[in-house]
Amino acid sequence: PQDAVTPDQRRNAKTINFGLIYGMGAQKLAQELKITTNEAKEFIARYFERLTGLKAFYDEVEATARRQGFVTTLGGRRRLLPDIHSANGQASALARRQAINTVIQGSAADIIKLAMLAVDADHVLRSLRARLLLQVHDELLLEAPQETAQEAAQRVAGLMASVQPGGNALTVPLLVDAGIGPDWGTAH
Repeated sequence: PQDAVTPDQRRNAKTINFGLIYGMGAQKLAQELKITTNEAKEFIARYFERLTGLKAFYDEVEATARRQGFVTTLGGRRRLLPDIHSANGQASALARRQAINTVIQGSAADIIKLAMLAVDADHVLRSLRARLLLQVHDELLLEAPQETAQEAAQRVAGLMASVQPGGNALTVPLLVDAGIGPDWGTAH
C-alpha cells in the first residue's frame, strides 16, 4: 500500500525511474542502490519487460537518431548527435542517452516555455492583476491579490494544460495542479 512505502523506498524508486528514463546503466544503478551489478542488470531487464511501451519509445528514439543523425523535441528544436554511429562504445552510448534526454527533457522545456509565454500574454490574468514571477522545472509561480488568486490559479492551470508544442495538440493530456498560499512552500 502507498502509505506503507518508506522514505528509502520512495528515494530508490525515484532513482530507478529517473535513472532508467535517462539511460542510467547497470553499474551506476548498482552504485546508487548499493546492490551488485548483476542484481542491477536483472532489475533493469525486469523493469523494461514490464514497461514495454517505454522500451519501444527508447528503441524508436534511438532508431530515429541513427537514421537521421539527430532528434527533435516536440517543439521542433533539433539536437545533432554526431557520435551516434561512433565505433567508441562510450561515445555511442552517450549519444543514445543524449537523444532520449533531448526528446524527454527538451520537450518538457518546450512545454513550460510555451506555458510561460501564454501566461505572460494572457489578458485575463492581467485583468486579475496576476503576474508571473518564477519558473521552477515544471512549475510557474505567480503573484496575485488574494481576492483574485483562485480565479488566476484556475486560469493558469487551463493555459498550461492547453499548450501545444510545435502547434500540435498532445495525445496525452497535461494534468496541472494549482496551489495558493502566501509563499511558494505553502502553495506547494
